[in-house]
Amino acid sequence: MKKVFIILAILFTVLGFSQSEIYPLYEDCKLEQTNTIQDCFFNTTKKHFYKAFKTPAIVKQENYTGVANALFIVTKDGEFKVIYVNTPHTEVKNAVEIAFTNFPKITPAKYNNRNIEMQFELPIQFPLNADEALELENSTQVASKGNKKQNLFEVVAQNKIADSTFLEHDSQLNIPFTHQRYVDYEFALHQAKGTHTASKPYVYSDLKPYFDLSEQKKQFLKPEKETWLGKKLWNEHLLQVKKKDFWFTLDFLVDVQAGKDNSNVAYTYNNTRILTANGGLGNKFSYSATVYESQGRFAEYVNSFISNRSPLTRPKNSEGLVPGRGKAKGFKEDSFDYPVAEGYLAFQPNKFMQFQFGNGRNFIGDGYRSFILSDVSAPTTYLKMKVDFWKFQYTNVWMWNTEPSLASASNPNEHARKYIAAHYLSLNVTDKLNIGFFETAVSFGENGFDAGFFNPVIFYRALEFNRGEDSGNAIIGLTGKYKLNNNISLYSQLVVDEFSVGNLGNLEDWRNKFAVQLGAKYFNAFNIDDLFLQVEYNYARPYTFAHRSPILNYGNYSQSMAHLWGANFYEAVAIARYKKDRWSFNAKLNLGKKGFDFEDEAISFGGNIYQSYDDRFGDTGNKIGQGNTANIFIADFNANYLLNPTNNLSLFSGLTYRKFSIDTPTSALPGGNTIWFSAGIRADLFNWYLDF
Repeated sequence: MKKVFIILAILFTVLGFSQSEIYPLYEDCKLEQTNTIQDCFFNTTKKHFYKAFKTPAIVKQENYTGVANALFIVTKDGEFKVIYVNTPHTEVKNAVEIAFTNFPKITPAKYNNRNIEMQFELPIQFPLNADEALELENSTQVASKGNKKQNLFEVVAQNKIADSTFLEHDSQLNIPFTHQRYVDYEFALHQAKGTHTASKPYVYSDLKPYFDLSEQKKQFLKPEKETWLGKKLWNEHLLQVKKKDFWFTLDFLVDVQAGKDNSNVAYTYNNTRILTANGGLGNKFSYSATVYESQGRFAEYVNSFISNRSPLTRPKNSEGLVPGRGKAKGFKEDSFDYPVAEGYLAFQPNKFMQFQFGNGRNFIGDGYRSFILSDVSAPTTYLKMKVDFWKFQYTNVWMWNTEPSLASASNPNEHARKYIAAHYLSLNVTDKLNIGFFETAVSFGENGFDAGFFNPVIFYRALEFNRGEDSGNAIIGLTGKYKLNNNISLYSQLVVDEFSVGNLGNLEDWRNKFAVQLGAKYFNAFNIDDLFLQVEYNYARPYTFAHRSPILNYGNYSQSMAHLWGANFYEAVAIARYKKDRWSFNAKLNLGKKGFDFEDEAISFGGNIYQSYDDRFGDTGNKIGQGNTANIFIADFNANYLLNPTNNLSLFSGLTYRKFSIDTPTSALPGGNTIWFSAGIRADLFNWYLDF
């Protein structure tokens, strides 16, 4: 350590007095005096740049004002190379890179008569004025206001931040979808023109023109951390490899938490070890793989859900179903073991199209909930195609779903398979109004997906009808979003599972199966930066998303593919989120009414989508909350402290209050109040919905 300090002190002296450092030299500057070579380099660089730089049309169209900082180097061979351009416009970045390709090859910088690489920053002010005195700074020799050089340790710290790279930000990978993290991204897209926000998760390369993720993360790096452990905990991936044509990162993460509820359970806990690998090959192909190995014991109402003995939803040959994760094995006396694996390949052949194939979850909607496609069930195998052009964004998702409570017809030891094809067309009618059209078809059988469903531009309802009577199930939907101003958006969904046109005068007819969502988002509420407010109302008629044959319902792995509560309910949601530096705070209230079935499940009252609607309560007189009626109130509060912005590792604590008042308590649905406190450390990689 002492030797390192001595070396740094020597370097500081050299940098401080510039005794042996010579700037890069243009041919035109060779006759200059030594003390003016630096000024000549700066002035000549500006002259070459503004001669070659062509202002992109989008800058003029949007009347863009601001500064784009171009970070570039002069290599050991005297060539100019752009490293990074801090700008929301891809067109500006491309124009800067093109301008630097016209620079001549010059004599490189020297240190002790050896060629060295030297890094510089060029601020480009818009609207452009080449005559302005733009300051060009050597990033290894930054001057303070008093024109004094910073000490070496400050310079090193700044360069560590400037040189930090987040390789995934230029890739075709998904930004892990959590409602809390997506507030900033949606706000940026909301303020821009011509964007689409419903199809999630977003892709890094798509978001980059609208939101600078790198700048957001750099502010939280801690360059003073010098130990291996300090750097890995606060700043870096566990392993990162970057070569010319490929990159690779590896992280070992955790979700370790402990807590206590007001039941007889000694304590609650979750112990998840996560191994995640991400990478890219070339500039069009990316990949991601994540493995979760978990054991846990939860609040009593969650444990009751997991160990539910109902044959309609309980996975065969297992100890139960962990919501949103999958089937569980027994662990010790009263805990559960639930492994999960996710991964996908991503390919972008051109600027219009993207493809993904993997195992994971998708979401379509602008709300906290979605009736169109939600991420509340376990990960499933999917193929996704997304096309962006002009005012349209078109998303196709094909899913190979599993129903663990049912056995395959050909192999009783294998879970039954079902197939869901969904497409969603988003159209920006104006700069303020967006509408969307959704259609999905559910099928099953030993032959797999009907090839007709892979046609991306066909109407599934007609195809499903012509395949045979009751051979499938079709659902259609309509969405709307309106930009009230730069801070407020209104959104809605209407999903129709089945609608009896001849009985429009009687909406209590069981065949009138539909769901409605209305909501509003308020960004930077009341002019308070980073305060986000959201209200939402959800309504689903009895028997919506169910089917005569339960295998054809709109579900996956014994849970709904739409709203977590299934059907036969209404719900109001209020959310507040606020962040300050590394801290973020969230509060959420759920208030609703839902009708359940009774213990024997002999009659379907329309709330459990895994019950056949042939066993319905009645043809008419169907109302929200019918059956075993429950009033539900849930209040969630949590606080997070960000540790590592590179992999979103955070400390957290949370408090949940749940009041569940049901007419007739059952073993799976015990009534009563729950108070649950938990705290721990976790990587924020997915939404986990326990508000039921």
